[in-house]
Amino acid sequence: MKITTLKTAEKVPFNLDGKMMYIGLNVELVHLNLKPGDVLEKHSNPFDVVFYILEGKGVVETDDESINVEPDMTIEIEMGINRGITNTGDNVLRVLVVKIL
Repeated sequence: MKITTLKTAEKVPFNLDGKMMYIGLNVELVHLNLKPGDVLEKHSNPFDVVFYILEGKGVVETDDESINVEPDMTIEIEMGINRGITNTGDNVLRVLVVKIL
């Protein structure tokens, strides 16, 4: 078994509190910890993404849609579509990002 914890995981290469929890051939798991007011700016990727909201409240946006999110929701966004997340709550917004490569 290979075990990765938030303490041992590699930091993401951008200026947010994110950790690479798993890197595989077909999938990557990233844990994001967004403080109140933190924004993951809209961007697109050449792969599908699923956001699983672990804790907190926020907004997930694409160029065409905006949805309020809360714990135990998943949001799937296809490759090539701009996506971003904003913590609109008073507490931390924790998100598991599943990159389907």
